[in-house]
Amino acid sequence: MLSTGIRIWLAFEPVDMRLSFDGLAARVQHGLGRDPYSGECFVFRGKGAGKLKMLVWDGLGFWIHYRRLEKAGFVWPQINDRGMIELTQAQFVVLTQGLDWRRVRVPEKLSVSIA
Repeated sequence: MLSTGIRIWLAFEPVDMRLSFDGLAARVQHGLGRDPYSGECFVFRGKGAGKLKMLVWDGLGFWIHYRRLEKAGFVWPQINDRGMIELTQAQFVVLTQGLDWRRVRVPEKLSVSIA
């Protein structure tokens, strides 16, 4: 779905799902203070719980991915929160399945040395 190592940002503020490339890029730049051409992934929520849009620049153009859950909704941060949070790849995958991404924890990396 996304390249390994890409940064994924989840915006807290709901957006109008009618926004397309330019509208979402403007939201990234002016609303979140990030560069929409950075190659990072920006995830936006709709006003309801069941819709999300992703905006990604791949060096040639923008990609928009739209996901709608038919029966359940996505687990979102509080609407009154401002800004964004960075998700891990694992949290992102869990989010897109409609599960609680906040329960996904990244294990600590082990330092192993061979004597």
